[in-house]
Amino acid sequence: MNGFDFTLAGAQLMALGSGALWWAEQSLLCVSDLHLGKSERIARRGGAALPPYDTRDTLTRLAADLTLTNARSVVCLGDSFDDLGAALALPEEERLWITRLQAGRRWVWIEGNHDPGPVNLGGSHLFELPIAPLTFRHIALPGASGEVSGHYHPKASVTLRGRSITRPAFLFDSDRLILPAYGTYTGGLRSRAEPLADLMRPEAKAIMTGKNPIAIPMPR
Repeated sequence: MNGFDFTLAGAQLMALGSGALWWAEQSLLCVSDLHLGKSERIARRGGAALPPYDTRDTLTRLAADLTLTNARSVVCLGDSFDDLGAALALPEEERLWITRLQAGRRWVWIEGNHDPGPVNLGGSHLFELPIAPLTFRHIALPGASGEVSGHYHPKASVTLRGRSITRPAFLFDSDRLILPAYGTYTGGLRSRAEPLADLMRPEAKAIMTGKNPIAIPMPR
């Protein structure tokens, strides 16, 4: 399986090249910040038109990760939809697609700041999910330990052969893990920016996503 192995609070985890987190012991796949329906939300609010394929692209990649891992549980770490209007406007074909992905699995939607209310798409809706020794929530809390969160869409840069490469990245230290955004059109916040630099310990590392995930000292 294409990923980078590491531990958090004693839990053996794998950062997949796609930006998903795999916890084999729990057969759990975790993704953050899908922002499904972003192109619809931007168009609805009069913004620049984007190709309306972001939801399909995100679900295609999620389906591939579920096939790869055969996960029994899925945790979506908040901001799964770009707003509640985007969830309500989801085409029937894509709603059925999500239902098929959920079939036979425990599916948990963690509440985010873009989608704080429940959506009528099955699964459980929680503010946070503790599965010892980890706790899954949308936004990191200062002083937390064993925490898995999202929200900030972290990205990191590295220079290879004189060329700078920037990619979405996992950030982790001995206390916490922050996942990259999984959705298409989500953008990112550089790891050296506040509040990421303030949240992460000095020894924190960044795992850059892509075909061959690599861990580097978190750029500051």
